[in-house]
Amino acid sequence: MKSRTHEPASGIEAFCPRFHRAVELIGRRWTGAIIRVLLAGPQRFNELAAAVPGMSDRLLAERLRELETENVVRRDVSNGPPVRVAYALTEAGRELEATIRMLGSWAERWVPQSNGRSRPRAIKTKS
Repeated sequence: MKSRTHEPASGIEAFCPRFHRAVELIGRRWTGAIIRVLLAGPQRFNELAAAVPGMSDRLLAERLRELETENVVRRDVSNGPPVRVAYALTEAGRELEATIRMLGSWAERWVPQSNGRSRPRAIKTKS
């Protein structure tokens, strides 16, 4: 049986539990879109729902709770009447801005538009 060696690739560890957890959190369905919308500033629930079409209210509420639990989003309640709730990025959430922007640039360059197809085409690779 072959033994795997765990050599760093260009100074990056092959597996890092913190990195893995962060990718799993940010990579969950709709989470990146929610963060991207919140980069523009605080949003109320209905504003977020309108800005990310195709996401159910139940899933939006679930993702917001997850992001709040992970200290990426905060829920601000202003005493009414009427009571208003807005969601905003925390300092940790705002620090994702450069990453979200870089991912957006990468996607513009490398991810083809779906053009209504059910399966996306293969992503280009550099030769």
